[in-house]
Amino acid sequence: MIRASVVFVMLCGTLSVRAETGWMPVAAAGCTRESLQGAVDNYLGALKQGNPSRMPLSPQAKYIENRKEIPFGQGIWQAPLAVDFQRSFFDAETCETFTEIIHTSSSHPYVIGTRLKVEDGKIAEAESLVTDKDDWLFNAENYLKYSSAEKWDTLPPALRSDRQTLIKAANAYFDVFLNPSSSSNVPWGIPCARLEGGAYTNPGGDPKASCTGGPPLEGSVSIVNRRFIVDLDKGTVVGLVDFGAENGWPDSHTFRLENGKVRYVHTLTVCPMGCQLPAPKPKTKS
Repeated sequence: MIRASVVFVMLCGTLSVRAETGWMPVAAAGCTRESLQGAVDNYLGALKQGNPSRMPLSPQAKYIENRKEIPFGQGIWQAPLAVDFQRSFFDAETCETFTEIIHTSSSHPYVIGTRLKVEDGKIAEAESLVTDKDDWLFNAENYLKYSSAEKWDTLPPALRSDRQTLIKAANAYFDVFLNPSSSSNVPWGIPCARLEGGAYTNPGGDPKASCTGGPPLEGSVSIVNRRFIVDLDKGTVVGLVDFGAENGWPDSHTFRLENGKVRYVHTLTVCPMGCQLPAPKPKTKS
């Protein structure tokens, strides 16, 4: 009888929390894909309402937008935002998530990349890259079209890579921007497609398409302040970086590896002072 009463009290307490806040509590003990999915669901629900209080925030929770810490309620949180497409990745080892969010259903389209840090079952940090018309190759309609058509499902175990391999592949890709001779270190796959802001390298679905054309630039840009979120089940590593050394552009690169080879690359790049690229370094004469 006592046990039944305790269960009843706990259940009523949980329902009360949901009624008062609109969110279901995220599992406090441990960090799993399921608990991280719950955090993302709470975040997306709050974003759709333009109300960060609908999330289970820790007392000292931080909101960072385009690398600047601002109060919750400012920036992208000033109005409700419809989510026309989203895709999330979960890193149970670091208890972080990354979600690609596409909004095209208003006069101000966005493509957003958001990292959540979960501690003790609550969101301790929400960090967003908010891109719009002034940012690198921005085209939200194209981003929606091509991203939603790609397959980023859970990989069979035989096609997955370990954490170190995924991070190594991302680092190798970033290194090419400063050292083009290192391109062979990237485990390029065939087919491969890059989606940059809205520009897509394989719109025709060529089964022999490569990701080796175009950028990275010829030894002109340092990619610094690299941080990684790894989803082993989906063969994905997200690199949160600064594109360029001093005062570099806030950037995310999301890589999908299948059987150890790069299949997809998505990039979001914020251009705070405009998107003028540095000129490539002149080639040295042999």
